[in-house]
Amino acid sequence: MSQNKNLQTEVDACFLYKRLAEVEEDTAVANVFRQMSDIEKGHAEAFLKKLNTGSVLPPPSLRAKTLDRIGKIFGYDYVLGVLMDIEKSISNAVIHAKKQSGAIITGSETNHVKILRSLLDNESKVTGSNLAKFESKHRSVGGNALRAAVLGGNDGLVSNFSLVMGIAGATSGQNGVLLAGVAGLLAGALSMALGEWISVKSSQELYENQMQLEKEEIETNPEGEERELALIYMAKGIPVEQAHKMASEIMQNTAHAHEVLVKEELGINPKELKGSAMEAAVYSFILFAIGAVIPVLPFFFTKGMTAIVISVVCSAAGLFLIGSAITLFTGKSVWYSGFRQVIFGLIAAAITFGIGKLIGVSLAG
Repeated sequence: MSQNKNLQTEVDACFLYKRLAEVEEDTAVANVFRQMSDIEKGHAEAFLKKLNTGSVLPPPSLRAKTLDRIGKIFGYDYVLGVLMDIEKSISNAVIHAKKQSGAIITGSETNHVKILRSLLDNESKVTGSNLAKFESKHRSVGGNALRAAVLGGNDGLVSNFSLVMGIAGATSGQNGVLLAGVAGLLAGALSMALGEWISVKSSQELYENQMQLEKEEIETNPEGEERELALIYMAKGIPVEQAHKMASEIMQNTAHAHEVLVKEELGINPKELKGSAMEAAVYSFILFAIGAVIPVLPFFFTKGMTAIVISVVCSAAGLFLIGSAITLFTGKSVWYSGFRQVIFGLIAAAITFGIGKLIGVSLAG
């Protein structure tokens, strides 16, 4: 990671932590986010001084501003998850740089999430319930709908683009391509929807059974569950006395204790189980279909080589947009991710087109 990129990363983290603090309703947690913003600003100023390129910090990047807009629409839990990934990437970059230079790795390079954890632990107003709330936010962002939307659209576009090009190669873009494209769209979308429905339904049934067992354990052995919860917090680095205090506080309310133990011990977020399997299936169908319809559209209005060329151009544009959207998660260059997606998609389509051409020639002969 270059020094300029390090500087921009710190500026972006400062900006996003500040936005988290502004929208956070819990004043104690908001205070932690403000402290993190100040820490990141200090890191950015140190990088700026080292670079000796001026005295004014650069503005937040387009990526950071886009994440802020997404937070306004979908909620800032997702932004928190991205920040955790940014912190890990900073940590990995520091460790990699030290390995290359032969410098000693002391352990202080570990990701800034530990700083966040330390601030949470030392903030007197952050109670056990506050901490549990933060943990649930951090864990829940991994399955964000935005990520699913991007990947679902990508699956639909790449798979149907390859199918359409294969049929176009065999038929020179004449009759049959449109029918095959629409059939591929429907078959793929229905398959994705059914798979999503089965996945969500099976997970819900499994987790509900595990949650019921945990509830019975709390009722029959509350002392043992309290000790177990304290051990979980101690394993996270929380001091023994504070861990026992937090566990005792949580166990005073049986319903809340069950919720926390389900999250901490089983790694289950009960809120995620409230989602409808049918709703997930419908979203999966729509997202796949949106991507899959792009390479098919030209064949509704024309055919032959003209339709093939337009389909390739439209699909390449769609692949670039998807690759660009993926940078929200990876932090890579928009151009790098966009063109990488285009190249891989075009290679897949070229292979199927060539296979279709060979089959078409063979059948004609």
